[in-house]
Amino acid sequence: MFRRQHQPVQKSTTPPRLPPRDSGRRRDRRGRGPRGPLLPPGLPGALSRADRFDEHVRATLARLQRNWERRLARTEVAVAPVPPSDNPSWEPGVPLARAFPAADGLPDRIVLYRRPIEARAVDSRDLGLLILDVVVEQLGHLWRMPPEEVDPGFNRPTDWD
Repeated sequence: MFRRQHQPVQKSTTPPRLPPRDSGRRRDRRGRGPRGPLLPPGLPGALSRADRFDEHVRATLARLQRNWERRLARTEVAVAPVPPSDNPSWEPGVPLARAFPAADGLPDRIVLYRRPIEARAVDSRDLGLLILDVVVEQLGHLWRMPPEEVDPGFNRPTDWD
């Protein structure tokens, strides 16, 4: 009968080395790999609500720039998600935008608040009209002229009036 001699197993003091992790792409918990975008970036459905809002603002400014190019060049327009919580007591409700006149070397500024404007719009077309009206109204405040002079179609009737 053949017998092997039993050799004692030597225990290592260092922990076993693990294979290197792929630091770039990770798989999800079911091992299927990372998810890709649902729509290619060029399609309109791939835009977020904030991106669509920004497109409406750009279209509004392009429309107004035909008549007010020099004045709009000295005016900055920004978009913030919501107004700051320090609402002055003379402004009832939630403001849709605020206009800041030029001061301390800064140009005239208009800040549009995206979420309150989106909450008042019925659809995409209505959102574009509402943004146009808000921007025209704020420019009228900054330039000290009635909004009808800034945009002749300011008080046009809408579907929900």
